[in-house]
Amino acid sequence: MRQVKKKKPFQKIIYEPASQPEKVLQPKYYNAASFLISAPTLAQCPLDEGREVAFAGRSNAGKSSALNTLTSARLARTSKTPGRTQLINFFSLDEQRRLVDLPGYGYAKVPDAIRREWGQHLGDYVTQRQCLVGMVIMMDVRHPLTDFDLQLIDVAASRHLPVHILLTKSDKLKRGPAANQLQAVRNALISIRGKISVQLFSSLKASGTAEAWHKLDEWFELGACATVTEPLPDADESMS
Repeated sequence: MRQVKKKKPFQKIIYEPASQPEKVLQPKYYNAASFLISAPTLAQCPLDEGREVAFAGRSNAGKSSALNTLTSARLARTSKTPGRTQLINFFSLDEQRRLVDLPGYGYAKVPDAIRREWGQHLGDYVTQRQCLVGMVIMMDVRHPLTDFDLQLIDVAASRHLPVHILLTKSDKLKRGPAANQLQAVRNALISIRGKISVQLFSSLKASGTAEAWHKLDEWFELGACATVTEPLPDADESMS
C-alpha cells in the first residue's frame, strides 16, 4: 500500500518592515542659531570679537543649503539661481559665537564689476577678520578644488586658519564613486600647506552632519554645552 506523505504544517509568514534608519541627533546649540545682521563691507560687520566660523564656496556648490541643514533652520536664503548671497550674513549662536555666510564666488551671472566687488568683500573678511577661527568650504563632490577653491584655501593657510571641506551633493554619486572622490581630494590636499580636513556631505539626505557638527564644536570650543541633542528632522521635512 502506497504511503501517503504527511503535509507539513502551514507556517504563517510574518511581514517585518525594514527597520528605519536611526535619527541623527542634532546639537540644540545650532538649532538655536538666529539671524544677526547683513553687512555689505567689512567696516559694517559686527564688532571683531568672540569666535566666528565662515561658510564659503562656489555659488552653485550648495552653500546655503548646507548651512540650513546644519542648523535645521531657514537661516540662509536658497535659490534655484546660484549667486544670491551678495552680503556677509551673520547668524548668532550666543553673544560670543557666530556663523557667517560669505558671498558665493565664481558662478553668479552678474556684471564683472559686481563680481569683483563681492570678491573684494570676501577677501577683506577672510584676511582681516581677527575673530575668524575656521572656514567651512563647500565644493560640489563632482567638481572639487576649482581655482577659486584653491585660492581661498591658500588665503586661509596664510593666516594659519583651519579649513574643513564639505564635498556637497554626495547623494548625486553612488557610494563607491563618492568614496573614490573623497580619497582623490584628500590625496590632492596632501601637497597643500595648512590644517585641512574633508568629508562627504549631502543636504538632501542630511548625511555627514555629525562630522560637521563635531568640527564646529571644536572650533567654537563648545565642549559639554553642545551635547544636549534632539532628533534631526527628516530630509524631506527639512527641504519642504
